[in-house]
Order: sequence, then C-alpha cells, then structure tokens
Amino acid sequence: MSIRRSRVALGVVLSILLGACAALAQQQQPNLPQVQQPLKVRVEMVHLFATVRGRHGGIVSDLTKNDFHVYENGKQQKIAYFSQEMNLPLTLGLLIDTSGSQQRLLGDEQIAAKRFLQQVMTPKDLAFVITFDTEVNLLADFTESVGRLDRAIDRARINAPLAPSIIVETPLPQRSDGTHFYDAVYLACHDKLAGQAGRKALIVLTDAQDYGSMETLDDAIEAAQRSDVVVHILLIANPWQYMYAGGYRGEGVAEKLAKQTGGRVIRVTSGKQLDKAFASLAHELRSQYVIGYYPTDSARNGAFRRIKVETTQKHDHVLTRSGYYAPSQ
Repeated sequence: MSIRRSRVALGVVLSILLGACAALAQQQQPNLPQVQQPLKVRVEMVHLFATVRGRHGGIVSDLTKNDFHVYENGKQQKIAYFSQEMNLPLTLGLLIDTSGSQQRLLGDEQIAAKRFLQQVMTPKDLAFVITFDTEVNLLADFTESVGRLDRAIDRARINAPLAPSIIVETPLPQRSDGTHFYDAVYLACHDKLAGQAGRKALIVLTDAQDYGSMETLDDAIEAAQRSDVVVHILLIANPWQYMYAGGYRGEGVAEKLAKQTGGRVIRVTSGKQLDKAFASLAHELRSQYVIGYYPTDSARNGAFRRIKVETTQKHDHVLTRSGYYAPSQ
C-alpha cells in the first residue's frame, strides 16, 4: 500500500472515532434548562402638580415629602420624587368667551387678564390666547412676549367674525352656530398643549354654557387629562340671563371640568372680583408641590387610573388632577 493510501485510510478512521465520541458526549450531557433573559417592564413616572389649602383656604407651603400620601385606584404609592419648586416653567392657555353673554364684562376681562399675565409670566414661560363664540380663534400662538399677548387680548371682540380687520394668526376648526366652549377646551388641550412638557394650565373666562360644539364635555375633560392640563374657570354668569334659553347649566359644567382636571372654579360678577381671582390664581400657580411616583400597576393597557392625594393634616385640601390614562402597548 502506498503512503498516500495509508494516510487517507487513517484519516477516515480518525473521523469515525471523533464522531462517535461527540455523539456519546452529547448523550451523556444532562438536559439543562435554557437561561431566559430577565423580562424588563418599563414603568413611567407619574408627575403630579399639587396645591394645598388649609382649613381657612390659605395656601400651605411648608409641607415635606413625608406629609403626603398618594393613592392610585385605592392603592398607596411610594413617592419617588418630591419638590417645592416655585419657579418651574409654565405653559399657559388663556381662553376668553366672546359670546354675547360676556358683553358686560369683556372690557374688565381684558384689563385683568393683561395684568395677570404681567404678574405671572417669566422669561421661561409660554402662553397663547384663544377666543371662542360661534368660532374658535387663536389670536396669539405660543410666545413668551407679554406685549404680544396683550395685543392679542385687546383684539378680542364679542361675536367677531373672521375678517381682515380681525388679526387671527392661526384659525382653528370652526362651526357657524352657538358658543363652542367644549370645542375651545378640547382644541387647546389636544392640539396645542398635548406636545408641551412640564406644568400646563388653562384659564377660561366664561359662563360655561355651550351651544353647538362638535366635542362633548367628556371629550374636553379627556383631552385635558391625556395632556396633563389643569383647567381653571373664572365663572362669569348671571343665571337670570338664561331663563328663556333652557335654563342655566354652566355652574355644574364648570365644576365637573375643573374637578376632573385639578383646577378651580372662581365665581366672578365684577371687574374688582376679576382682579382678585387672577391674583389668587397667580399665587397658586407659583405655589405648587411636584410629586412623582412609579405606579405599582405596570400594565400598559391605556386604562384611566384614579389618583387621590392626601396630607397628614385632615383639614388640608389638595388640588391636583383626578387621574391619568396609562400608556398603551
């Protein structure tokens, strides 16, 4: 036999032996369970902006993290973040009802609103101005300029049609009848504030009577809740005005909208009361606690979760949003 043939034969034998050894080792190896990667569930922090008022209505500003208890759907949550920051950036929407029912106080509203913005706005803040009646008009888009906001407020007119004499920088969707209060709140939250971060608030000067909106009150509330917007309402109404219009329902509407979003309803009947109401809101917006927690419920099901915040003092009243919508898959 030649040397070449001997080497080939030897290689074949070695291959057979190695294959047999590998098969035997595989048979003797125990069946070990596969190591699974740990399942990671992303839980996003829920942020709450809370104002606390004491027994006599004054703002309580000296509380600590240990003074608060937070509950989500009845289950207590662990507070992971706490701050008493007075100068956090604010994004503010000012909505002015310019339907006929507001004719008597519109001038006072304009003066008080401009004074409020001069008092509350800082260089870090943004604001916009919307008027609503038979149409919803954006008179000033997001700006830090108080002067630009003042000029927009001055252009508010009762039932003013869109015309060249009325400078409307960005008209929002409109209809041709009624007072579109719900539409105005919905559009301000859904179209304007949803993409903004941090503290967000709407201040609405209105009688809270709606006629002809495409959106419902519940739609407006949901838009505010999904956008984390607090809605404060300066309620300007004389119920006797509505005797021949089906009665006055605005007070209940205003209370529901404000309560569900963590805001307040302040009843106003005069220019002097307007000044006091705006001053109260300015103080409140700069006196909030920031509370953050990671919810124990990690389900990403898009469900609405109710929030309750209490302090250790039973007479304190905490003003914050009533809940939030969980993230979806």
